[in-house]
Order: sequence, then structure tokens, then C-alpha cells
Amino acid sequence: MAMHLPHLHRQALARLHRMACLPAGGVQRIEPLLQALRPVVAFDFGGFLYPGMDGQLQAHLQDGPLHAVLADSFDPRILRSESQVLVRSSHDFAGAARHEHGPLLLRELVKVPASEFQRSDFYNVVARPGGGTEYLKLVLRTPQGVGLGALFLFREAASPWFTTDDVAALAQLEPLLARILQDGELDSANSMVLADGMLVVSSSGGPRWTTPEAEALLGMAFGWRWRRGADLPPALQELVRRVQGPGSLLPALELRTSQGWFSLRATLLAARDEWNSSATSGSGCHAVALHITRRVPRDARLLAALETLELPPRQHEMGWWLAQGLSESQIALRMGISLNTAVYHRRQLYNRLGVANKDTLLLKMFQSYASGQLNSGS
Repeated sequence: MAMHLPHLHRQALARLHRMACLPAGGVQRIEPLLQALRPVVAFDFGGFLYPGMDGQLQAHLQDGPLHAVLADSFDPRILRSESQVLVRSSHDFAGAARHEHGPLLLRELVKVPASEFQRSDFYNVVARPGGGTEYLKLVLRTPQGVGLGALFLFREAASPWFTTDDVAALAQLEPLLARILQDGELDSANSMVLADGMLVVSSSGGPRWTTPEAEALLGMAFGWRWRRGADLPPALQELVRRVQGPGSLLPALELRTSQGWFSLRATLLAARDEWNSSATSGSGCHAVALHITRRVPRDARLLAALETLELPPRQHEMGWWLAQGLSESQIALRMGISLNTAVYHRRQLYNRLGVANKDTLLLKMFQSYASGQLNSGS
């Protein structure tokens, strides 16, 4: 098995470099980034904490035990405990962006003796049950020094500790990883609508009715902050307040998370018996409809589709540029090759996939992507 690791390592590095050469895509690329990174720096599961557009800290986690205790990690009591045993709470992203440079091990961030750390609420409620007793943390920044988010690579208790080689490997990749996750423009013309839904609430924000689509989308947009039947997240409460105030424009909210771009719009509904059946007074009451739409950048969707095909590097790059609508001469310039070589790679790609032109190439790519999504159950 060991003899194959260098090859897998090289493949993973090549995949990361290809992702970094694509137009800026933002946090929507965190999952393919983590998948590509695992052969380079082995870890059990990864995560990314980043500032959301609503001012709240957002979290993306791969499958792992930490999912079950994520909401607890935001509890004020646990946050106080974390700040008492660590140099800096993982939720203090502003402080981390100012002071943390390069990969840091959890044991480097613990500021108390091991016995005191293991008695803390943070350790016993979050770190130990969440499988996060060993992690590597890396704050990623733009070239201008603006913090993008904090990358976490976790190893569970049964796994060996991270080594200095792991730290060095991650440090070398820091500019590449930051480039992959750097935000691009919110461009609705270059995005794809995947789903939409609607939630109806009372004038005070109490939930009344939710479509299944909205239930899933709100979970993607707000993460652990969205719980069916619970109070609305603060950003949605603000939309409900604004739609009932003065002004002719419908209040709206844009969110960008690892799951896509979410547009939320509030509409005031006339009082109806079915919305006010639980109200003590049947007059003067209104309901508010919250419409939510999920978009993903076309580039992110295309990248995911390409990855499912497991193409050689040159054919992977050729497929990307063909799908973007570039001619062979334009692709030759982008790839730094001759026109004849570009034609050769295009023919090789078409033969490999059994397609005849760009249209059937795109169809093949997205059919493969859809099949992968169905097989994964997502």
C-alpha cells in the first residue's frame, strides 16, 4: 500500500493546483478542497469556520462525530470554558485572523495543564465527544491579508497525532488553499438555481407552515441556527420586522455559505383565517411569507461534475475550458500549448467520454455528476 502513496500524493497536489487556477469560487469549494487535501495531510474529517454575510460565524463540517455537538460549541457556557483553556476560542475568528499565522496544533493552543484541560466543560462537552481531541488549525487569508476562514483538520483519538511533516506540508499549501477559497463576485447570470421554497410565519415570527424544500434550504443557509418550530435566526427575524415597517421595497437578504448562495425575500400576506387560527384575535393579524432560493455558481457545479469523471490532468483542464465556451485557439493560449496539441487533447477527451461535441460533453459531465449525487444520497 505504501508504494502507492507518492502517486496519490502527486495526484492530490495536481488536483489542488487545478482548482487554484480556476476563477475565484469562494467557500462553495471547501468540500472538494478537503477531499483533495486528505491524501496530502491525512485526517479523519475536516471543517471550516468562516464569517458569514449576515455577520454570524458559519461552519462547514464533513461527516464526523463533531456534527452532534456543533450547536453546543456555540453555547455561551462552552465558549467561556473554551476561552479559559485555549489561547483563543475557535469562535474568535477576528482575533485569529490578526494573530495566528501558519498551521497550529491543538496542543499548541492549550494554555493550561493537560489535567485541567481534560476537566473543562469544553473538553467534555465538545472536544472529546466530538472527536476533536487532536486537530490542525490554519487561518486562511487573501493576498491583502483579509481573513477568509479557519481550516480545521481533525484526527480522532484512535488515530496517530499529527507530525511536524504534516504541519510543514499544510504550511506549504497555505497560499494555494487561500486562492481556492477566495470569494468571487455574486453573479446571478453565471449561477444555477437548484431549489426554492417558502416559509410562512406570524407577524411576530412564529412559524406556521413550511414547504419541505424550504426546510432543507434553511438548514443549508443557517446550519445549526435553524431548527424547525424554534425561534427564527436573527437575520430572518429582522426580515419579518422590516416587511411590516414603512417602505415600498420588499426586504431581502443574501447569504453565501458552503452550500451555495441563498436569496431570502419577505412578503406581507393579508390576514387569513388559516394563518390566524391560533391567534387570540382574528382581526389586525398578518402573516409573512419568506421565500428562499438556492443558487450555486455554475463554475462550482462544473468543477464537481468534472471531478466525477476522474480525467487525466490535461483532459480535465481541456474539459473545463470547453465547458466555458472557449475555442481551441483560446484554450491553447490559456494552457500554454500549441493549437495542434489543444486539438489532440480535445480529441482524446471526446474519445475517452464517447462524445462528439461540446453539447454532448456538457450533457455527459452533468449526467455523471447527477448520478454521483444520487449514489451518495445527497
